[in-house]
Formats: sequence, C-alpha cells, structure tokens
Amino acid sequence: MVSIAVIGTGYVGSVSGACLADFGNTVVCVDSDSEKIKALKQGIIPIFEPGLDGIVARNMQEGRLSFTTDFSGAVKASEVVFIAVGTPPAADGSADLQYVETVAREIGRTIGKWTVVVDKSTVPIGTGRKAREWIQEELTRRGAAIPFEVVSNPEFLREGTAVYDFTHPDRVVIGTENEKARSIMKDVYRPLYLNETPYIETNLESAEMIKYASNAFLALKITFINEIANLCEKTGADVQDVAKAVGRDGRIGSKFLHPGPGYGGSCFPKDTRALAQIGREHGEPVSLVEAAISANERQKLRMAEKIQAELGDLHGKTIAILGLAFKQNTDDMRESPAIAICERLAEAGAKLRLFDPAAMKEAEWRLAGIKASMTFAESEYEAARGADALAILTPWNQFRNLDLNKIKESLVLPYFFDLRNIYKREEVERAGLTYIGVGR
Repeated sequence: MVSIAVIGTGYVGSVSGACLADFGNTVVCVDSDSEKIKALKQGIIPIFEPGLDGIVARNMQEGRLSFTTDFSGAVKASEVVFIAVGTPPAADGSADLQYVETVAREIGRTIGKWTVVVDKSTVPIGTGRKAREWIQEELTRRGAAIPFEVVSNPEFLREGTAVYDFTHPDRVVIGTENEKARSIMKDVYRPLYLNETPYIETNLESAEMIKYASNAFLALKITFINEIANLCEKTGADVQDVAKAVGRDGRIGSKFLHPGPGYGGSCFPKDTRALAQIGREHGEPVSLVEAAISANERQKLRMAEKIQAELGDLHGKTIAILGLAFKQNTDDMRESPAIAICERLAEAGAKLRLFDPAAMKEAEWRLAGIKASMTFAESEYEAARGADALAILTPWNQFRNLDLNKIKESLVLPYFFDLRNIYKREEVERAGLTYIGVGR
C-alpha cells in the first residue's frame, strides 16, 4: 500500500485517484476548487464517466479515498504525488504548462521527505526535466536539501471507458532513471504487475514522447480512413467493406478504422497540435501529423456540406441533430465535430433541433453563438418530429436501434444522414427514407 496525493480532480485526476485507491493505495485527491471538493465529498462526480461513481463511493466508504483543498497536508502525508492538472492549448497550439509549473513549485515549497513526483498530465517532451528544476528552485529558496524524483507516467484513458482502461491497460509506462522511484511506481500499480500487465521502463523524455506518439498515430488512422471514405464516395466503393478488409491485416488492425465526421475530444486535437508545435520548435516538422490536423478540420465541414448538397437551400428547413458529444458515453463536447457542423448549418440558414443523452447542458454554452437557430428536444423522436432531415453525429447505443418507420412518419422530408455509418442502407431505405452515409 502506497500513500498517494493526486493534484487535480479533472478527468484524469478523478479517474486516476479513484482507481489507484481501488488498487489498495491510500489516496487523497486535491483541488483548489472548494465547491468541486465539497461535491466530491458528497459523492457527486463532476464528470460523466460510466462506473466511476461506484468506485468513488466504495473507496470513500472503505477509507482509502478522500478529497481535500489542503495541498500542503496532502503532499506532506504522501510518498507519491501525482500531477494531474490541465495542459490546455496555447495560441500557437503548444501545451500551456502554467498549471503544471504552479503545482511543481508548490510541491517544492511543501515536501518534507523523499517524494516521488509523478507527471500524469500530457506534457511536451522535456517537461519532466523542467518540473525537476522548478521543484529544486523552490527547495533552494527554502534552503532545504530534500531528495525527490520526477517520474513520467502518461495516461491512456478513453472517455466513456476510462475506468476499464485504467484497470485493464495495454501497458504501464514508467519514465525514470531512478531505481528507487521505479520500484515505488511498481508498488503503486502492484495489482496490474501481478496480472502481468506489460511495463515499459524508460527515461523521462521517452515516456513523454510515447503519449504524444500514441495519440497522434490513432488520429492518423481516423484521418486516413476518413479520406479513403471520401474517395470511396467518388469511385463507387463502400468504405465499410474496405475498412473491414484492411483491418483484417494483422499489421494494421481494425481499431480506429471507422469513418465519420472527424475526431474530437480533449486529447487528439490538443495532442496533435502540441506534437506539431514540438516538431517545429526542434526543426523536425511532423508533416503527417500536420496534414491530419488540416484534414480533420475539413472533414467536419465536409459533413455540413454533404447535408447542404442533399437539401439545397437550408433557409426555412429544420434538421434534427442526434448526438452532440464528441463520442458516446461522455458529455464532453470539447472539439466535437458537432460544434463545427451545427455552426455551419446554422450559418446556412437551417433551424436545428438537438438531442444528446448526456451533453445537452454543455451544448447550451458550447453552441451559444447559434442560440437563435437551435432548440433542444427531450428525445430523438421529439427532435425528428416535423424536421426536414435527421443527422446522427454521435453513435450512442440508443441511436443504433431507432424505430425507422416512426422516424419516417415524423420527418417532413425523408433524409436520413448516418454520419457514423451505424445503419445498413437497405434497412433505412426499406422504411422509405433516403440514406446518406460516409464513404458509401
């Protein structure tokens, strides 16, 4: 059992803290937001993540997990301190490290014994060395000779399946050249070690690069299949068959070969831009990543153009939009393709009737700029009632088994835009609807 402080209770911090406690560690999660901590103490989770509330409740009840605003007390009582604060994109696309630096310096002003400081946030290559300098500068100001070690331990969590991903990872990456720190990190993840989860033991810079390289490669796969889908539309090929056959190649794999309106969320857009900026700063442009960034933005707008091409003049027309979150099983709309698509449709004169099982509250402010053009529905069928077309933007499970006859009766015009390819053309057309997919 290891005593752990997790600084930051956002997506990564809350999931990591709860799951580390579930591994048998004693964990205290720290945040400067007193209202958030108050809610967490009451078992109110600030994010939508299936299964997280149960893990939090169980570990709080068993005394392994707690929440506090007392930074100093939490750090002094812990052997390991995880930095899990945000690294939002700066104007040039690089990661803004102000929160990481603030926490690192506060750690330097606080620690009183040998401590392992773990960077869990996604940070540019070289940040671990900087964190070490920031902590040391504060120790020097104190006149304190307290030993510590900085470790890079990147997260690989998918929103909607984060609890499973944390407890059943493909690998655990530990970036440190200090044997004592490496040993403590293995204790932190002891249940995974016993289950023979692969451990990648490397240095700070390699661990930091692994995170960026992993996300960039997945973004490239998504962008690649989207561009193949666009070409399929021009040539008469079916991207579903193409993707299935390509994915059967063991060297490629089938994951992330699902065409649609482009990638979004908190990771891929931010991390690809940050990696591109790192490449430019070092004089080694990652041209494939830069091309993927541009292609992904085009893909979002291409979806709006696809709708316009079918419906013609959008003035006076109403479109039912099913799905606003960037993916299913989350309420996260950060960089969601739905934002760009809805904005473009509204600019073209369309009225939008929106429904998402989880992201309606966030949509109110994410789409505030087109407020006059949109209304919210209480269900997918209410959204479709009296609309001229329906478009599926997020592949929620409840959208995968719609009563298509009811949808047909509800729509004024029969247009069914399946922008996630979750239906077969034949079943949609049997209901009397006009099917428009991606790459088909």
